[in-house]
Amino acid sequence: MSELDFNDIEHSESRGSTFDFKGFLFKALNLWKLVLLSIGVALVVAYLINVRKENVYRLNSLISIESEQNPFFTANTSISFNWGGVSGKVGKVMTSIKTRTHNEKVVDSLQYYMQYLVQGKYRLQDIYKAAPFEVQLNTDRGQLLGQPIGIRFISETQFEIFTEFGSSSRQVQRYSDKAKYAVEVPVGPFKAVFRLGQPVDLPFFNGTIVLREGKRILPNKEFFIRFLNFDSVVYSFQSGVKIAPFSGSSSSVLTLALSGTNKSKIVDYLNATTAILSKTELARKNQYATNTIKFIDSSLAAVNANLKDVTEEMNRFRKENQVFDISEEMTLTSEKLKNLDFEQEAERAKLNYLEALETYLKTKTDYTQIAAPTSVGIEESNILTSVKTITTLAIERQNLEYTVKEGNVLFKDLDRKIDAEKNVLLETIAATKQTITANLNIINSKIARLEMELSSLPEDEQDYLKIQRKLNLSQEAYDVYLAKRSEAAIVKAANVSDITSIDEAKDIGNGPIGPNKSLNYMMALMIGFFAPMFLIFVIYLLDHTIHGSDEVEQLSNIPILGLIGKYNYKNNLVVFEKPKAAVSESFRSIRSSLQFILKSKGKEGVGKSIMITSSVSGEGKTFTSINIATVYALSGKKTILLGLDLRKPKIFGDFNITNDKGIVNYLIGDSSMEEVVFYSHIENLDVIPSGPVPPNPSELLMGEAMPGLMKTLRETYDIIILDTPPLGLVTDALELTQYADATIFMVRLDFTKKGMLALVNAKHRAGELKNISFVLNFYKHKTNHNYGYGYGYGYGYGYGYGVYGDAYHEDPNKRGVLKKIQNFIKRI
Repeated sequence: MSELDFNDIEHSESRGSTFDFKGFLFKALNLWKLVLLSIGVALVVAYLINVRKENVYRLNSLISIESEQNPFFTANTSISFNWGGVSGKVGKVMTSIKTRTHNEKVVDSLQYYMQYLVQGKYRLQDIYKAAPFEVQLNTDRGQLLGQPIGIRFISETQFEIFTEFGSSSRQVQRYSDKAKYAVEVPVGPFKAVFRLGQPVDLPFFNGTIVLREGKRILPNKEFFIRFLNFDSVVYSFQSGVKIAPFSGSSSSVLTLALSGTNKSKIVDYLNATTAILSKTELARKNQYATNTIKFIDSSLAAVNANLKDVTEEMNRFRKENQVFDISEEMTLTSEKLKNLDFEQEAERAKLNYLEALETYLKTKTDYTQIAAPTSVGIEESNILTSVKTITTLAIERQNLEYTVKEGNVLFKDLDRKIDAEKNVLLETIAATKQTITANLNIINSKIARLEMELSSLPEDEQDYLKIQRKLNLSQEAYDVYLAKRSEAAIVKAANVSDITSIDEAKDIGNGPIGPNKSLNYMMALMIGFFAPMFLIFVIYLLDHTIHGSDEVEQLSNIPILGLIGKYNYKNNLVVFEKPKAAVSESFRSIRSSLQFILKSKGKEGVGKSIMITSSVSGEGKTFTSINIATVYALSGKKTILLGLDLRKPKIFGDFNITNDKGIVNYLIGDSSMEEVVFYSHIENLDVIPSGPVPPNPSELLMGEAMPGLMKTLRETYDIIILDTPPLGLVTDALELTQYADATIFMVRLDFTKKGMLALVNAKHRAGELKNISFVLNFYKHKTNHNYGYGYGYGYGYGYGYGVYGDAYHEDPNKRGVLKKIQNFIKRI
């Protein structure tokens, strides 16, 4: 073999390893019905999904977060103070809205764990407040979870509750404490009649159904109510609420957004969120004033009780004794004592507060409950500042617990600041207590001196003055605490929330945001198209069989001699019995092409031999051998057909001869050539069958008798057809190539494996197969693979049954659009 031929084969094999895009494209075009069906099914599925999905809406509201200063806050009151900058508040508010605690309050206030439903076309639909009735739940009793409870109105005043249970035990939830437990229910259908306004007390439903104001109920109208797991509802809203700054320039204005299937429920939830958030923030802001009021109330209660007792004591004394006339001097002394008593009581109140505060700081860890020092008249700036700082830090730590786990470094930082400020405050308290104690000692000494002056009075007058002093002291203390409480109440009432609603949520007729039906259809188109294309691609990659001449050309440079279409017939004698069939014309075309090969082989006047083999059994080797022999015989050539497939004899059956004697008998010397040659009913065609199956077929074919036989046959016959064993199974065919002037290798489309051509290429490259050509069997034009063979011997697009008909009976101008697209691709 020349170097050029060797390079051609190598180039052929390298081409065989590349992906055949055209082949894949034609495979896909051939399966266009599958692709179209897949797209249709996908679109139908998308339609069914779209019509069954509920519309989804999105609504929003705007809230503002500002630091609203109490208008009654002054340096003297010190009961209200600012909680910090706006930026810190925005983060806290955004965090609070996403907390479970906040969403539990909203869900509980709106009772969103209960649904009002009606039966729609595809599902139960939530109608919320559109229901003409309202259920007033008994939250202290359990309600059935998950299963709809039917309500059928019999009249305008009566209704029937109906449902059905498959088991005797069902789970209920008590929404007062959110406890879940199992109850016994009647198995099977359940029905019971009640009146509007009548309490319903059932194991699975407890409440009162009342008519909504302005609503009327039509008889036989059916509704449903369904109770949901409280925690699941809270989680759905907690994850569904979206909060973000309105714009970069308005960071203190936040947008709340929520999506859902019922716009009224979305509106109520967003507005309730703002209201509860504002109320919660105001309660936190009022916490300092609230603590002060609680402290004053407790002190005021004690003072009030003491004043009552002293008043009663004075009344008893006056009944039992006459009214005394006190001298002007003693009256002045008594007035001084009263003033000193007031000072003494004020200092004792301060001292008691400081001792209580000191004990509180040393024994408690929650410092959010400290009352204002000004409630007892403490104006020491260091104490006021420290109490404010500690309270602010304690509330900040409390807010941080909503978002940060305990043990976080932020808690450690706050605790460190609180401890540092607490130590400073304790030192200040100790110093202030010493000062107050010194003041008390001075006041006590003055009181003792004045009391000595009064000791000269009669005992009755002294008792009277003592009771009068106590009465004046209690009344003054009561008035002072009452004034302080009024001050604290005014501060608390004047406080406003830092969270206000700018734009409440409202249904203004916005269209749905989902489901995205167009996207669903686009996805259906993509899936419907690419799913079968991917399947075709996988099948194409895993398919190792040969489907068309283009694949043969890619895998090998060995020429294609001709094409044979699939033709169903009762025997192999198609050319003889159906000479006008297209497949018969295919064999005549192969005969014509063989002339160019045989013309240059051998000597003139000597018979030419044609060997026909294949890779495996079933590829049409015997069929081709018989019909090629027939076309030569019908053309006047004296032809003989040799059945050299000694392992699996076949050719004798079509000629109505026996296989008792054949070439095996000749090769072993058991019969003469004349005894093994059979004359067929086809003129000019003789047959030598294989004969009995020998134990050593390869040795017989390699024996000394075979060359002599071939020499005799060449002298006797014009054409010798060798029907040999499959090349891919045994080596017999290789032994016979030395007797062949031309070798035909059968390739059955949709059957022969691509790897077999690699074997043929190797044998050809090694010189074991010479003058070899391919004949493609079972050719079908509709495979769409055979574009452009490059040979000059064909009719139309190629040979074979289907192509022959196209060339003579079909008008090319009448081809459909798909055929035109295929032909356009062929020309690329």
